[in-house]
Amino acid sequence: MAERKLARLFDVRRVIGGLFVVYGLIVTLIGVLDGPSELEKAQGVRINLWMGLGMLALGLLMLLWLRLNPPPDPVDPPAETADREV
Repeated sequence: MAERKLARLFDVRRVIGGLFVVYGLIVTLIGVLDGPSELEKAQGVRINLWMGLGMLALGLLMLLWLRLNPPPDPVDPPAETADREV
């Protein structure tokens, strides 16, 4: 049972999804708090807000994918090959 939890903990979807959620929240917050000078630089587009929301959506989709399709259980090697010396 511990191997299953460990395999699920280090699944690449969890790592990528978690990072995108964290970075998406940060960039979205920055986009909400953008001032007039930042909007002028971006020609009136709240690029930080839109990119943050996109990153947040991608991260949540990765975590949903992990939840709906968990990794398979690890397979133990056969006993006869584990006892053999090389």
